[in-house]
Amino acid sequence: MGLPRVKVPGRTSLVLAAILLPLIAATGAGLVTLWPTGEAHRTGIVAVEAEYPTGRVMSATSDSCGGENEDRRPDGSIPAAVACTQVTARVTSGDAEGQEVQIWAPATVRAADVPAGTAIVLVQYLATDTEPEVWAWFDYSRSVPLGALTVAFALMVTAVAGLRGVRALVGLAVASVVIATFMLPALLEGRDALMVGLVGSSAIMFVVLYMAHGFSKRTTTALLGTFGGLAMTAFLGVVAARTAHLTGISTEENYRLAMLTGRLGGDALRGLFLAGVALAGLGVLNDVTVTQASAVWELRDADPAATRRSLFSRAMRIGRDHIASAVYTIAFAYAGAALPVLLLLEVYQRPLYQTISSGEFAEEIARTLVGSIGLVLAIPLTTLIAVLVATTEPVRRRHAVAAPGGHGHGH
Repeated sequence: MGLPRVKVPGRTSLVLAAILLPLIAATGAGLVTLWPTGEAHRTGIVAVEAEYPTGRVMSATSDSCGGENEDRRPDGSIPAAVACTQVTARVTSGDAEGQEVQIWAPATVRAADVPAGTAIVLVQYLATDTEPEVWAWFDYSRSVPLGALTVAFALMVTAVAGLRGVRALVGLAVASVVIATFMLPALLEGRDALMVGLVGSSAIMFVVLYMAHGFSKRTTTALLGTFGGLAMTAFLGVVAARTAHLTGISTEENYRLAMLTGRLGGDALRGLFLAGVALAGLGVLNDVTVTQASAVWELRDADPAATRRSLFSRAMRIGRDHIASAVYTIAFAYAGAALPVLLLLEVYQRPLYQTISSGEFAEEIARTLVGSIGLVLAIPLTTLIAVLVATTEPVRRRHAVAAPGGHGHGH
């Protein structure tokens, strides 16, 4: 009886492993080095004790209130009076459950917007030695509709993509855990933001790609192409941040974050901008690299006799179409998200050159263009790697081979 045959890894597998293993080791070392200690972040600011219970609107009435700073008109004047809404609500969670409270809704909320039964979130500022208990409006409660949308999304992905869709959802959940348990705490503790972004993004890529698409040379090819695009994105992000003087303090939220964390100025928020660039590019990078790798393998199976040059050329025709559509996707996604800001600028009639060079827009433009350049460069890189790897693989037999006498025998 002969010994069982042992499958020896081919040369291509060894080369891929020689490239991939150092990347895995570097990612693991980065996670260990940058992992947050878990110590509570001290801001030096005494926080007001507050709780956020849910409530149900019982009634709402409209009234007239004096204008405040947030009601300022484009000409700088503050209106003498604005419409406001007083809401009576019943607390439905927390220690004060069942209690009825009266609160003022924001100026954007009218009585017709909050009919009886509307679910809202309240703020309960707890009483202190010098101040009484205060209740205020926080926001609408959106847990039910958002939960329903999440379930619908999961069901649709599972129904259309099957088991692969389930694996993709699990990978997405793991990626969320990486962001919540590693990236955000590490950034708050003052770790190097760019390194946190790169290490966290790398860990997410390993999990998401292999979880959704399985362990194969095709997936590894897409992973290497994604790494190349991510590295180029990070490099260009550093160059853009320094040459365009992107400080990271361009919006009220960023400034408030800088004040609360005690990192106003310097490279702290610039690093946060770079970490955001790296993380934001992952989704589209994964999309195009997986698509290109799959295209190369399918073209190879369809025409086993194709040369590497021909295979690369045909795959890049697909890639160019993908680049064109991806550019539109990125541009329109940003325009849609920034539509209120664009309308506000239209109201104020600021010159275009001042608008696009202002801090907030400059950061978004730089983030979009840097990510797009990394995306564009990742496509030929992934295609080249995929061609070199796929042409060393045996072709999968999908069609019948003609036998003598004209009869076909399937293989």
